[in-house]
Amino acid sequence: MRPEPIFNWFIPIDGDGARAGTRRAERPPTFDYLTQVARTAEDCGFTSLLVPTRFANGLFAEDAPLAETWTTATALAAVTRRIRFLVAVRPGFVSLGLFAQMAAALDQISGGRLDLNFVPGGIQNDFERLGEVSDHATRYERAEEFMVACRKLWQGPGPITFQGQFYHLEEAFCSPAPQGRSPQFYLGGVSDRALALSARQADVHLAWIEPLPEMEKRVQSLQRHLAKTARSPRLGLRTHLVVRDTESAAWAAAHELIDHADPVVKAQRQAAIVGTPMVGQRAQARQAQDHRLAPHLWNGLSEVRVNCGSALVGTPEQVADELMAYWRLGMDEFILSGFPHVEECRRAAAQVAPLLRQRIHAAQGNN
Repeated sequence: MRPEPIFNWFIPIDGDGARAGTRRAERPPTFDYLTQVARTAEDCGFTSLLVPTRFANGLFAEDAPLAETWTTATALAAVTRRIRFLVAVRPGFVSLGLFAQMAAALDQISGGRLDLNFVPGGIQNDFERLGEVSDHATRYERAEEFMVACRKLWQGPGPITFQGQFYHLEEAFCSPAPQGRSPQFYLGGVSDRALALSARQADVHLAWIEPLPEMEKRVQSLQRHLAKTARSPRLGLRTHLVVRDTESAAWAAAHELIDHADPVVKAQRQAAIVGTPMVGQRAQARQAQDHRLAPHLWNGLSEVRVNCGSALVGTPEQVADELMAYWRLGMDEFILSGFPHVEECRRAAAQVAPLLRQRIHAAQGNN
């Protein structure tokens, strides 16, 4: 028997609205608005909220307002009670010992509701904005050291000494450490290096949605790496949803998302992809007629959005059927989003998640 499916939602730190890729968001990422998104997701029964990380706006113009990740997550933890926070972290920008203390403090403030999504790679030229210049391989090697050393600090009681290539600790302490279950580590990526790192360190391997044949190959590649480690992380799927009562209305809503995009924003997104070493980013932006990668899989958002640029489009039944196919590949956790994030959160919770649960329970009952 597989575990119960987990449904998570998303905090739109770039801003929000029914249109993406304009110079400015219809709904700026103010704390009041992001609180509304977080509380809606909590009220709708979602398990966790992914708080992404960026150094420039990745959905509207690069100079548009952007909510900083860690401050936002900490503030939202104080105005919610149950929902967890999956906070994206880029190793290398905060010292290791300080980060371990920050994470332990947020874990304590939130009552143990913190998990971490480590992002070793990065959007093209994004690291460089803040003076970080390192190659793709170095970032992955550094990230692994960062994770290993964090775990060592949290397991305490200290003092802790750690000597690595990138990080050094001399009789360091982290007190109080996270209580109970330490933050779970999420890792993504589709390159061989990323899959190998997940096999060694991830509690959850997180994948951006791709067509099923490609996704199956990614899972098989991950399994080959896992065979060397004797580990079994959960698998998670990250996707946008465009759900309406009819298929034609869903496709109209998908096109409306990008039909008013500004050419300047499109050019900024293209610059983030050209020449990138990130295999996943290139896969999200692949060329397809009308952006249709499959009957219900659409990557039009890749024109205006960095990172995950694909969405499932259709009726609640069609989208639930599509997600069921990914569950059959091993995905037990679903990180969903939709524009605008308040209204689509309610729609996903009321119309999609119950259908998918029913399909999963029926499949397990027949086995």
